[in-house]
Amino acid sequence: MATKVNKTGVKREKGWLYYLDKKGNVSRARMARGGGKPARGRPQEVKKAGVKREDGWLYFIDRQGDVSRTKMARRGGRSKGPARRAARRLRRTARRATPKRATARRRTARRTTRRVARRR
Repeated sequence: MATKVNKTGVKREKGWLYYLDKKGNVSRARMARGGGKPARGRPQEVKKAGVKREDGWLYFIDRQGDVSRTKMARRGGRSKGPARRAARRLRRTARRATPKRATARRRTARRTTRRVARRR
């Protein structure tokens, strides 16, 4: 669930991408496929918000035109300890040790083509 950080009330126009810039203000840039002729130009600052960002949060402009944030989704969940890393390493080496069927088939195919080539 997102929480509002700053109420700016920006009215969106079609063909523009609205975002929070590095300074924490609401800016907009022309979309490449936003309807109409794509005009190459610099992004425009729409409204001063002065939002200070925190790590681990995703900031965006919501449907009402206000600045909101939500917790970033991270992969995994469990901590990566040394035991987990060691188990992963073991699985990887075990996979390498056993030859795959496809590689075995390729080897036999190579041998047969070599034998046929020698006979000719």
